[in-house]
Amino acid sequence: MQSTLLEQGSSLMLFGMGTVFAFLTLLVICVRVMSWVVDKFFVEPEVDLASASRGAVTRLSPLASGRAPVDPHLLAVIGDAVQQHRARINP
Repeated sequence: MQSTLLEQGSSLMLFGMGTVFAFLTLLVICVRVMSWVVDKFFVEPEVDLASASRGAVTRLSPLASGRAPVDPHLLAVIGDAVQQHRARINP
């Protein structure tokens, strides 16, 4: 009786491990295929960092970057919040 239980337990364990291995292999393959599809069809333009001036931030227009314009007042509020947060952390 003991050997039968061990055999059943071992076969169940191997079946479970095989199922998990197959699922993870399929998952890795799907992620790699999705990565390839995104790289192939949704290419973003590269920015040449060497031509950008040192210390200056190059900004694309909202239409060129694909983002909606940000309200300057909202940027000021976010900047003030970040400064207050940093001042509270570093007294």
